[in-house]
Amino acid sequence: MAEHKYNQFKGQPRLPKFAVPKRYDLRLKPDLVACKFTGTVDISVGVVSDTKFIVLNAAELSVDPKSVLFKSSTKVFQALEVGLIEEDEIVVVEFGESLPLGVGVLSMAFEGTLNDRMKGFYRSTYEHNGEKKNMAVTQFEPADARRCFPCWDEPACKATFKITLDVPSELVALSNMPAEEEKVMGNLKTVRYQESPIMSTYLVAFVVGLFDYVEDYTSDGIPVRVYCQVGKANQGNFALHVAVKTLPLFKEYFGAPYSLPKLDMIAIPDFAAGAMENYGLVTYRETALLYDDKHSAAANKQRVATVVAHELAHQWFGNLVTMEWWTHLWLNEGFATWVSYLATDSLFPEWKIWTQFLEEATEGLRLDGLAESHPIEVDINHAGEIDEIFDAISYRKGASVIRMLQSYLGPESFQRALASYIKRYACSNAKTEDLWSVLQEESGEPVNKLMNSWTKQQGYPVVSVKIKDQKLECDQTQFLLSGSHGDGQWIVPLTLCCGSYEVRKSFLMQEKSEALDVKDLLGSSSSKGNPWIKVNVDQTGFYRVKYDDELSARLRYAIECKCLSTNDKYGILDDSYALSMACHQSLSSLLALMASFREELDYTVLSNLISISYKVSRIAADAVPDLKDHIKLFFINLFQFSAERLGWDPKQGESHLDAMLRGELLSALAAFGHDETINEAIRRFHIFLDDRNTAVLPPDLRRAVYVAVMKRVNKSDRSGFEALLRVYRETDLSQEKTRVLSSLASCRDPEIILEILNFLLCSEVRSQDCVHGLAVSLEGRETAWKWLQDNWDHIHKTYGSGFLLTRFISATVSPFSSYEKAKEVEEFFASRTKPYIARTLKQSIERVHINANWVQSIQKEKNLSEAVMELAYRKY
Repeated sequence: MAEHKYNQFKGQPRLPKFAVPKRYDLRLKPDLVACKFTGTVDISVGVVSDTKFIVLNAAELSVDPKSVLFKSSTKVFQALEVGLIEEDEIVVVEFGESLPLGVGVLSMAFEGTLNDRMKGFYRSTYEHNGEKKNMAVTQFEPADARRCFPCWDEPACKATFKITLDVPSELVALSNMPAEEEKVMGNLKTVRYQESPIMSTYLVAFVVGLFDYVEDYTSDGIPVRVYCQVGKANQGNFALHVAVKTLPLFKEYFGAPYSLPKLDMIAIPDFAAGAMENYGLVTYRETALLYDDKHSAAANKQRVATVVAHELAHQWFGNLVTMEWWTHLWLNEGFATWVSYLATDSLFPEWKIWTQFLEEATEGLRLDGLAESHPIEVDINHAGEIDEIFDAISYRKGASVIRMLQSYLGPESFQRALASYIKRYACSNAKTEDLWSVLQEESGEPVNKLMNSWTKQQGYPVVSVKIKDQKLECDQTQFLLSGSHGDGQWIVPLTLCCGSYEVRKSFLMQEKSEALDVKDLLGSSSSKGNPWIKVNVDQTGFYRVKYDDELSARLRYAIECKCLSTNDKYGILDDSYALSMACHQSLSSLLALMASFREELDYTVLSNLISISYKVSRIAADAVPDLKDHIKLFFINLFQFSAERLGWDPKQGESHLDAMLRGELLSALAAFGHDETINEAIRRFHIFLDDRNTAVLPPDLRRAVYVAVMKRVNKSDRSGFEALLRVYRETDLSQEKTRVLSSLASCRDPEIILEILNFLLCSEVRSQDCVHGLAVSLEGRETAWKWLQDNWDHIHKTYGSGFLLTRFISATVSPFSSYEKAKEVEEFFASRTKPYIARTLKQSIERVHINANWVQSIQKEKNLSEAVMELAYRKY
């Protein structure tokens, strides 16, 4: 084949526009034993400019060149040559003469492999009656439909799909649309599905395997089913309830009905992401869809609700209106993340989910505080670059800036604009700017200008505030965790309260520095004299605030007097932690602030306090090893008050939030080595080993108890480890398996840690779940890093490209805190770098540098040890 004539098509980010697909007639026959499939596709194509070539995507397929034809209304053209260019994942079809303009049909036959990499058309394994079986599943987002059939695999190339599957007759075969007819011929059946509405290739889906289901109808009569492995059907009821309530809610919110005749949701045993919003056939990990009344925790219930709401939001925002290109991915993901909270809040108001939304914002702020972050909108030039942007910037920062905008424009105006946006772009594609201009028309506010500063540049500001002559002086600079200042500048929707939530003000800060007259606020404040001032009221803005010493002291007093809203307390704590890590505030001032939360009752605030305490105790162990035990004691004393309030046993009718909190508090006490907690945990664990249904170990407590058990395991006493492996092997509930995996790594003996890490790579652990066991204890850091190096080739081969691979790097590298270690990591990866791990690697090394800076800054603190002693031994 003359390669050079295809040069014009190589290395291009997008396919050429000679021809556009209108309709696919696709027939596939998977072989679940040999793990191969064969297929044919007839694509109705509009030829729009003079060409002898048709170029479309294909990867890991072999196309039979003799089968490739183009039929126009008058003539059949046989392909002259069919060239597969693997590195660009394209197939170039060349004809002997120019194709007639207008619509024709491109036909071809092909075959491929049902792979083990959880992308494209792949196999997942399950057991039925003690026998191992394969199922065939699809995962096409972002760019893997091309691994299943030749297609224009870009979100803007929307078409309709007519799908036919030839499968073993005893299996369930599902696709986006309902089946139109089924013909059984002996042990094979042919299922033909109704033609789909116009949609992008990444949303096409089919699943073939053995399944049970539960079914219900929405108030509009749309049938909804939850499918899962045989024998687990009752675990689908909770997700079914959420879906049946959520579809009508979104119909009303978006002002448009759900556009397909049915909705199926299905739990897949091997699944790389959390879930995938395929039109009408949403696929999930088992942990994100199934809920078992006896053995699932409250946190699992909440996860199922928010994930289901997220995927159903996509049926409108993503599937009906689709991003024009992957640069706009954040619009899909950020929006679905934000609106999933709206739906969950409406179904479960007692969960106070908008306060928990702050955890999303915090994750976004953490990643975006890195110099190696990226803007919300990233130019994507090659399919290989897409995977890495499925991260906390696209989802969490995306959701947070949408929340900031909604809060600035007001919910009514925001919702009206969304409904007109959906209406205007239904069945089509849109860019970020299209949403802004609709919001701008509706609200009359300068949305485009305001939002560009948040989506086009990376990072966010820290606004420093102080009071001088009854003016509030505000300065913004780009916040970086490394402590250096970036040069970004934003239009910041500032809000503030003074002395009470009645007295508030908001304005857009457009300059680097602005002074705001607050005479009227100070005057009208009830607490005459020196009232507290809180900026970024209820944490609706995506920025941090730094107060001068005077304002900080007043806020600390306001926390102790219980004057502040939960969201504001959370924000003050989280900002202070970030400023301390960036060496803008001392560790002793952070610890003093943490101490003022001793009587805190709220789940979200305490949950963040606990995560911060883990990080602080690790950094302190590196910086000031002789204070390490005193700091642990301080944290044990800090959490005792709340732990005693909740006790070990669930109370009748207690809140969902208290149920989640109890487990987190006990985990923390166990992690910090609190003997009473560990002894009680081990006592309960032994009862549980004899009776898995015992009331002494409800699911909400299990992870805490497993952590406590692992704290006592070492090479001379392995019994707890062996017992947990037994629990892992005997359960078939994925949530229980991940609970065990995530607690194993709390062990402090490096030899056992090595065994645990090797266990993660064995066949008993599905490769999707391996990442749950990577967060090892401080004592296991070196072991884990050496293990990663020794097993890198194997891990890299198993995961190929994709975001699961990047988790190995970030989990193993990020906890270190020395410049030497950062260098060692750089040297190891120098010869092993790949475009799909480059960003994660840089981010992880930057985190090590940030930790090293923080260690040095703590070592220079003058009165740290007095402060720690005072806090650790304070009598309450």
